[in-house]
Amino acid sequence: MKLKRELGLFEATFYGVGIILGAGIFALIGKAAALAGPSLWISFLISAFVSIFTGLSYAELSAMYPKAGAEFVYVKKAYGSDFWAFLIGWLLIFAFVSGIATVSLAFSGYFVELLKVKVPQVLISAVLIFFLSLVNFYGIKESSRLNILFTSMVISGLLSIIFLGFTKPLNFSQYFKAPSLEGVFSAATLVFFAYLGFENIANISEETKNPSKTIPSALLLSIIITTFIYVLVSISVLNLASWQELAASEAPLAFAASKVFGNRAFALISIFALFATTGTSLGLLISSSRMVYGMARENSLPKILSKIHSKRKTPYFAIFVVSGTSLLLLLTGNIARIASLTSLCALISFCAVNLSLIHLRLMKPNLKRPFKTPLNIGKFPLTAFFAAVSCIALIGYFEVWLLLLSLVIILVGVVFFAVRKNFKL
Repeated sequence: MKLKRELGLFEATFYGVGIILGAGIFALIGKAAALAGPSLWISFLISAFVSIFTGLSYAELSAMYPKAGAEFVYVKKAYGSDFWAFLIGWLLIFAFVSGIATVSLAFSGYFVELLKVKVPQVLISAVLIFFLSLVNFYGIKESSRLNILFTSMVISGLLSIIFLGFTKPLNFSQYFKAPSLEGVFSAATLVFFAYLGFENIANISEETKNPSKTIPSALLLSIIITTFIYVLVSISVLNLASWQELAASEAPLAFAASKVFGNRAFALISIFALFATTGTSLGLLISSSRMVYGMARENSLPKILSKIHSKRKTPYFAIFVVSGTSLLLLLTGNIARIASLTSLCALISFCAVNLSLIHLRLMKPNLKRPFKTPLNIGKFPLTAFFAAVSCIALIGYFEVWLLLLSLVIILVGVVFFAVRKNFKL
């Protein structure tokens, strides 16, 4: 039984944009402002640089291998190793699952601020994850329609913030006064979370029409669209409020809008934030369940996780395992901490994907490539090389405890892989 091909370029692009435009811009922009100050927009550009070059690698590889469990497949095809492919897939599953927890917590933060309810945020986040898991189970077409609605609302909200910011005179000199260069790069590691989502487009390849053409186009379009929006939003909010005020706010974009139009603007932007975080949570639930499904189909995870529901044509076991794990991560309750873990795991995986592209170019140059990255020296792809180096450079700006935690996650994965192989679970 196979997944059902329902999505075209429009739906796939909206899927990517919908995941990207979530908690990163609505919740983490304040925490990033605390690090980068008025030069916040530069941090977004640095992260965009890493994203677009890595996106080009995904575009080439997704055109060659349009399958669910994308990163797992790319590494396996490049190196022929079940072990290394499993580890990359394992890390990305953690990135996706922790991303779901992060975004759902951002949703509950805005929900509480907007409605002034005295309900634990973890409980609100849990209800959101449960509801969206049911939507994910029901079908990819229905999920896509809901995502298009949410994403349209989010884009409208962000465009309104851009409009508000640009109605006031801009003092361009202030945007280059960063507290420190290290702060700008540290902020880049945090807002990198805001770009996560473009890579998830590759995981819906088996539910997309003509994936070898559609997926690369959707990947690049989603990054370009969101980068344009992010840079303009970061400039606009700093023209509405100081970076110190944004850093102190739990709902920074809503706070910036309220400086012009008061509580009405705060309520309106908070509603847009609810749409954004809901759409991103749904997208991450879809992509993570497809990653689990793809790995299980290749016997790297228990086979039961590759089962497809006979009526809904969705990987229902994978869907509910992912949602259950996300619910457990909610117990930490710290958005910045979980978001940093998500970004770190994703950066490690991105580095592996870029290296896989380089390896395939050098070792298997005659493979059919429906899409090929630009800027090459002979067989060697410069964009993949720059992307890999950029990923490694950003990893160096993470705190030591996060690097140690990622090492623990990797070691747990090694143990899991060894147990499954030796006991044939």
